[in-house]
Amino acid sequence: MIHQVGTSDGWHGIIAHEGPFTPVAGRYHLYIGLFCPFSHRVDLVRHLCGLVDIIPVSIVRPWPKVAGKGLKFPETDEEYPGATVDPLFGTEFVQDLYFKADTNYKGSWSTPVLWDKWTDSVVSNESAEMLRWLPNAFDSILPATQKRADLYPIAVRSAIDETTVWMQPELNGGVYKAGAANPQEAYNQAVAVVFRALNKLEKLLGKNGGPFILGDQLTELDLRAYTTLIRFDPIYVQHCKCNLGMIRHDYPHIHNWLKNLYWNVPGFQETTDFMHIKESYTKNEPDVNPKGITPMGPIPNIERAVTENWDELRVGFIGV
Repeated sequence: MIHQVGTSDGWHGIIAHEGPFTPVAGRYHLYIGLFCPFSHRVDLVRHLCGLVDIIPVSIVRPWPKVAGKGLKFPETDEEYPGATVDPLFGTEFVQDLYFKADTNYKGSWSTPVLWDKWTDSVVSNESAEMLRWLPNAFDSILPATQKRADLYPIAVRSAIDETTVWMQPELNGGVYKAGAANPQEAYNQAVAVVFRALNKLEKLLGKNGGPFILGDQLTELDLRAYTTLIRFDPIYVQHCKCNLGMIRHDYPHIHNWLKNLYWNVPGFQETTDFMHIKESYTKNEPDVNPKGITPMGPIPNIERAVTENWDELRVGFIGV
């Protein structure tokens, strides 16, 4: 067994032929929350890179979050639509997995958690790191003819790295900084950062002409951005007070890009669950939403029509 002692930093392992975690089908199990954008990144990798049958998944309930224990698994697969029991240990809470791997664990109990059945411990619970190495971790055991995405292609790595530098703190993390900001002045600053990032992304998509952020090739940037922006109109606009505008009304290029991924690229719709997303935020944070009422809108959660000619789209902008 590989156990850490008293860590608060989590796990940062890598699946590779060299090292303790080798690429073997069925050796690993992934625990995620469909509400969580960081879990969503890893689940997208499973679908885009041919790993659905290689790494099975279990899905925690989006609510309730129990004080001192966190999120829980359902007792049966029928208890909450889309949530599943833990088939390995029958654990009740996500925190149980952390303490099983490290009885003195001192950090938070988040998803995703990639579990190794051979060492009876966690490989990684860091989504950004998994997003980078997981797409190609099992290439040696997958059929050479099996189509899978190369999410970090050599030709555009510098562009990916340069964009990630601002996308992660200003957009992926920025929505939560705006939602948690206090006092008013801090919120005013934080929400402006989010919309400046949206302005940059809109301009970048307009420049590159779609259908993906860097042009013709899907990359990890699309996964990073999608898992935040698919939640933007349905939840972040009202729950995180990011209401200076909406993707569907104010950012034509981002909106077209988002619709194209959801409706036309296999894996994106299949990994997106709006009920889990909406109910997690609205029913777990009584300081923000005391009555736990989940708004019905927007209707629809995502619009359908995709514009094929990107030159027809104006470049949206919100001045902040």
